[in-house]
Amino acid sequence: MVPSTQSQVSVHKNLPCRKVKPPPGKAGAALRSETAARQSRRGPPFRNRRPAKPARPPRIETNLIARMHFRGMEPGKDLRWYLDEDTGKGDITTNLLLENEEPEVKAVIIANEACVVAGLDEAEELFREMKLQVMRKILDGEEISAGTEVMTVQGGARGILNAERVALNFIMRMSGIATQTRKLVKMCRRLNPKIKIAATRKTVPGFRYYDKKAVALGWGVTHRFRLDDMVLIKDNHLKLVPSITKAVRRVKGSGYSGMVEVEAGDIDQAMEAARAGADIVMLDNFEPAAAARAYRALKKLRKGVEVEVSGGITASNIKRYASNADVISLGALTHSAKAVNFSLTILQVVEDEEAGKAKALAHEMVKSLTEEMAREHLVKRRQRL
Repeated sequence: MVPSTQSQVSVHKNLPCRKVKPPPGKAGAALRSETAARQSRRGPPFRNRRPAKPARPPRIETNLIARMHFRGMEPGKDLRWYLDEDTGKGDITTNLLLENEEPEVKAVIIANEACVVAGLDEAEELFREMKLQVMRKILDGEEISAGTEVMTVQGGARGILNAERVALNFIMRMSGIATQTRKLVKMCRRLNPKIKIAATRKTVPGFRYYDKKAVALGWGVTHRFRLDDMVLIKDNHLKLVPSITKAVRRVKGSGYSGMVEVEAGDIDQAMEAARAGADIVMLDNFEPAAAARAYRALKKLRKGVEVEVSGGITASNIKRYASNADVISLGALTHSAKAVNFSLTILQVVEDEEAGKAKALAHEMVKSLTEEMAREHLVKRRQRL
């Protein structure tokens, strides 16, 4: 007896659809229709499904600041030194205006333009040196818009006015460097996701730690912090030794085990440095086309050699180098970054609880006395009438 269509469908629908050949006729058509509907609800077979890859964030050197501390790269001067430099023998303006008073005030620091904020750690420490209360609203390294309140400060007016300028100088300069660095990193990583944007030693004397920290907060690379970080053989060094090859061999033969970088002024010097065993070859003041040719030749010679491009690079031409370099270093990150405009504004004078209660009591007494005098005046007036 031939089974009915309904029974035929029920027999096959619980079996693996890929291993069962549907029967011919109307029963097969019904089975194929039901299987197709079930398949559309489930999606593609499991073995063909691949989980969507999460979007990779840009490569960020998040541990650069920690590494700076680990390698002994601490600030050259205590922050108190910067306060003493600015204060001198005292703030004569505030001292003459306040005389013996010490009002407690509340102030706020506001960003007047969009930026990557940096220097808040240092500003907070400066205010705490003056025994002030600080409340942070933003973390260093965050991208903020104009008008954002980044910090509130409360305490003695003398302390706030004393630390105001130094704290703002730190925030404004470091935010300018971080903002410029972040802009260039984003610009170049659209073309080369693995590119590194590095600073140089062209920093303000005594301020290098903070300049380099701002670069790191902007997703940049700090490069050499000091001369003892790594070997970098430059053009003036090469005037003191016979050749690049002998310079590299002399360094490596000395027992030094760190990285060796060589600055090359043309493609021949770059190739010689790579053959001699340099870990990094810096293409100094190359035009974009020449840098691209040198990059391809170096990678063909030694795939593991790192190619750095430097010299004459600005925000206007950096994209022309991004696709043919591992590292782009530019002094403009620290010596030409425009400071970001921040301001500190005193919002109100804060009274302590006891003073507030005394003032409120005095106000009530004056109000009560005034009302009593008004009533007496009204009674006397009525008596005259």
